[in-house]
Amino acid sequence: MPPPRYHLDRRVLLLALLLPSLSPTYAPVPPGPAAAALLQALGLPDAPRDAPTSRPVPPVMWRLFRRRDHQEARAGPRRTPPGANLRPCHVEGLGVPGNIVRHVPDRGAAARPPEPSSAAGQCPEWTVVFDLSAVEPAERPSQARLELRFAAAEATAGGWELSVAPAGASPGPVLLRQAVPTLGTPVRAELLGAAWARNASTPRSLRLTLALRPRAPAYCARLSEASLLLVTLDPRLCHPLTRPRREAEPAVGGSSGGACRARRLYVSFREVGWHRWVIAPRGFLANYCQGKCALPAAMSEPGGAPALNHAVLRALMHAAAPGAAGLPCCVPARLSPISVLFFDNSDNVVLRHYEDMVVDECGCR
Repeated sequence: MPPPRYHLDRRVLLLALLLPSLSPTYAPVPPGPAAAALLQALGLPDAPRDAPTSRPVPPVMWRLFRRRDHQEARAGPRRTPPGANLRPCHVEGLGVPGNIVRHVPDRGAAARPPEPSSAAGQCPEWTVVFDLSAVEPAERPSQARLELRFAAAEATAGGWELSVAPAGASPGPVLLRQAVPTLGTPVRAELLGAAWARNASTPRSLRLTLALRPRAPAYCARLSEASLLLVTLDPRLCHPLTRPRREAEPAVGGSSGGACRARRLYVSFREVGWHRWVIAPRGFLANYCQGKCALPAAMSEPGGAPALNHAVLRALMHAAAPGAAGLPCCVPARLSPISVLFFDNSDNVVLRHYEDMVVDECGCR
C-alpha cells in the first residue's frame, strides 16, 4: 500500500525544490517561492518576521531535542542504545504522546510591579498570561506543565501551598491546589484537566491567578519566572515506523549511471537565511535517490530495500524488448524523521518533529 498522499507530496516537493540546481553534496535553498514552499513542507505558515529577542533556550528544550533528533544523536555521544528505535509521535523525555513541544513564556511579567517582602497572611497574587494562538486547531494537547521559579525565601517547616485560579475581574474557582515542600527547585503543576478539559482544544490565551501561601508564619516568596511547557500531537504529521532505521551512510555525489542508491544532500538553514530563528540543527541530511534500475541494478543489494517483483519484471521486459516497457524508477524506499528547534512569531521556543524528511534507502519501483 503506498504511503499517504500528504507525506508523499511533501517529500516530492522538498526534493524537487532542491535537486535541479545543486551540487550533489550541498543544497543552498534560494529565497522566494522555493523557501516558501520549503516552509510549507515543514508545516510552518511563514517564517518569523524579525529576529527573536535575545533569550536563552531553556535547558529542557535542549534535552528533548538532543534525545529526539536522529542526526544529532548519531553525530554526538551516544544518547540512545545502539539500534534503539524511538517511538513515533511520542516525547520520550516527558513520557507523553506528541510531536510538537512549545516553551511559552509568561506575557504578564512586564506588567507586574516589584514585590516588597511582606509578612505571612499578606502574600501577593500574580497574574500570568500565556499566548497560545500559534497552536493549530488540529493539534491535541497531551501535557500542559506550568513551571514556576521563586526568589529565595526563608525556609518554613510546613512548606507552602500553591493555588491556581482563572484570572478575571471577580475571583474564579480554584482550579488546583498543590503542596510545595521547597522552593529550591522549580515548582511544576499539570494544568491539562484543570485549566481546560483533556479532550478540549487549546485556548487561544491562558490567563491565571497564582498564589503561594506559607503554611507557617514566614516571609512570602517572590515569583521570578513563569512558563508553560505545552506538548501537542498533530495527527497529520504522525504515522508509525515500519522497521528500524539503518545506519548506512549515503554515497557522496556520483553519476546517474551507477546503481540506484541514496546520495548525500545537505540542506543548510543558513543559506536560506533561517539561522536567525532556527536554533538547531544548522541543517540536515535530506539526501536523494539516483541511479539506474536496469538489470542487475534493479535487484536489491544485500541489506538494502527489497525490490518489488513488479520492478524486476519491468527490468526484465525492458532488457528483452526495450520499447515494450520503460525501466522502473529510483525512488525513496525508507525515510526517517528530523527534529527542529526554533523560535516562532510569538517568541516561543518550539521543538517540532517531522516524519519522512531524510532518505535512508532507495529502491527501484
